[in-house]
Amino acid sequence: MLIKAVCEYNDEGCLVYAENFPGAFVRGRNYQNAIAKFPKEIETWLDWANGESKSGEVFEIELVQEKKNDELRICDADSDVIFDSEKEPLTREEYNRLKILALRSAMDFERMYDSIPDKKMNIVPPRETFYGKIPSTAEEMYNHCMNITEYYFGEIGVFAENGPDILSCRQKGFAELEKQENFLENKVFDGSYGEEWSLKKVLRRFIWHDRIHARAMYRRAFEAFWDSEIDNVFCFKIK
Repeated sequence: MLIKAVCEYNDEGCLVYAENFPGAFVRGRNYQNAIAKFPKEIETWLDWANGESKSGEVFEIELVQEKKNDELRICDADSDVIFDSEKEPLTREEYNRLKILALRSAMDFERMYDSIPDKKMNIVPPRETFYGKIPSTAEEMYNHCMNITEYYFGEIGVFAENGPDILSCRQKGFAELEKQENFLENKVFDGSYGEEWSLKKVLRRFIWHDRIHARAMYRRAFEAFWDSEIDNVFCFKIK
């Protein structure tokens, strides 16, 4: 099974994305350290996205793009890379497939969140990063993931509002997007902070961003509420 890898890195760390598995990613001290984690990540992604286990599958990794970025804290999953493939026009079939995954990701994030007994309890030790305090409670993680809706859609010229829940605000954003006649042209926008954006990047970023925080939420909630049944809808393997 081929993984098309996009690497974003600096001296502090490395993020590697699976271009052909939208939202799947690994990170590490360097490229080799990161990609060693890909088999587990892609097996988990396939369990979630397709409902099929690929345990024991042999993976081949092809590096298709890399970007050195000394201005971002890659080690904190700060990222601004746009894939070369995210600058190409979308077919209706590809758009529908990615939209379904982005909406499913929101719905599954909600399911996991709903299963956590105490949503206001600190399950992640408080920590400051360059962009401020990281979300420490399940409630903060949920609100953080919901509240990037307006920002992501806004970067490609689509009006969207955050709330009242992660799924409905994402659905409303897609409805506004689809009012635009030529949205499948996948225009590349010069967004905030000098970052390039496209519709295809937004679709991938929704899934990726959900995945980062869902993984942290599940792992920490599992440790904090070990006697409760946390809904592992993303099929994460924590061992």
